[in-house]
Amino acid sequence: MLSEPQVAFLEAARVGYLGTVDAQGRPRVVPVCFAIVGGEIYSPIDQKPKRTMELARIKHVRARPDVCLTVDHWDEDWSKLAWLQVRGVARVVEATAEVVAALRRRYPPYRAMALETRPLLAIRVREVVGWSASSARAM
Repeated sequence: MLSEPQVAFLEAARVGYLGTVDAQGRPRVVPVCFAIVGGEIYSPIDQKPKRTMELARIKHVRARPDVCLTVDHWDEDWSKLAWLQVRGVARVVEATAEVVAALRRRYPPYRAMALETRPLLAIRVREVVGWSASSARAM
């Protein structure tokens, strides 16, 4: 469902902002790392210090799997502004070698982390919306 220009825009970004909704309907947005594999977007629960493996985003996805990943490009020259939102359904999955390899290529710090033993969020794309100040950048 992602077009080539959309994939290129997402892959150029170093961070995305994942929006979830908890069981009571309260929204939450957190910055995440991600990689695209097989048309789905994967975000790991990495080994940075955390109090628990059952992070809020994991709980939220289990309660309400609809999510939104937003990536933007900011520039002081506002003619270069752009953003893309991927709306989809997330699930908690186990790591695969292909996904771990993609994350490690994209983010060198992951090469020293045992991502294989940690959960991932997998987002199945349902809808993509975007905006660009420039007609030269297709969204």
